[in-house]
Amino acid sequence: MKAFVFPGQGAQFVGMGKDLYENNPLAKELFEKANEILGYRITDIMFSGTDEELKQTKVTQPAVFLHSVIKAMSLGDEFQPDMVAGHSLGEFSALVAAGALNFEDGLKLVYARAMAMQKACEAAPSTMAAIVGLDDETIEKVCAEVSSEENIVVPANYNCPGQLVISGNIEAVNAACEKLKAAGAKRALVLPVGGAFHSPLMQPAKDELQAAIEATTFNTPKCPIYQNVDAQAHTNPEEIKANLIAQLTASVRWTQEVQNMIAAGATEFTECGPGKALQGMIGKIAKGNAEVSVCGIA
Repeated sequence: MKAFVFPGQGAQFVGMGKDLYENNPLAKELFEKANEILGYRITDIMFSGTDEELKQTKVTQPAVFLHSVIKAMSLGDEFQPDMVAGHSLGEFSALVAAGALNFEDGLKLVYARAMAMQKACEAAPSTMAAIVGLDDETIEKVCAEVSSEENIVVPANYNCPGQLVISGNIEAVNAACEKLKAAGAKRALVLPVGGAFHSPLMQPAKDELQAAIEATTFNTPKCPIYQNVDAQAHTNPEEIKANLIAQLTASVRWTQEVQNMIAAGATEFTECGPGKALQGMIGKIAKGNAEVSVCGIA
């Protein structure tokens, strides 16, 4: 069975999508439609902007979404997934690719999400850190010990065995990193991100996005989508909406998501979008399973 997966923020690079724009008439049409919807030429930043311009959350999220979705749409009849999933932002790409959302509504929601998250980041100094080489239980325990009402730190992204990202107030994240290094982590690296994604500090963004999601029409997707908040397969539009709203302040359970997709019969994973981050994660999650292959779309 074929699973298509879609990357999240962090996969962006200058030049992304340029080849699609120049060589595929449908892709060019969709990119130009996106420029109209957004009210500025995001393609100029994607194709020839600076790294700094592209790193802004309000630019990064629609850029990664557009590259991923347009790549999937450009495949035409070759895009025949048995299941889909997306990492954080990538969940929106997966929903559009699977027909649960149309292109225009998907882009509008992603832009609303990006703007709401940017505001939440500016409201509270916060960050994220990647913890490598430690088991999930130890990280969860340390986060619980360090966290307080004033200084929050929580597990945010369960990326693959031995790699978990924590998220929260700067002071709490730094304190957790020190404790985790003492507990045996190979690395505890603070990430260059604007804020504490997938933590309670995103509650203002969640409240803002909830209204936009509830006002948007969702359809039954053409195949199950595995969602971040519970790692389960969903096809019910109301369940999908509720999970999408919850996603902003909840952990991304990517490891469990991929494990559940494999258990449901997925043997071929294709990453659709910029970068190769998900291919690496899935390779580690499926390590030792000779039946599972992982690739990207050139």
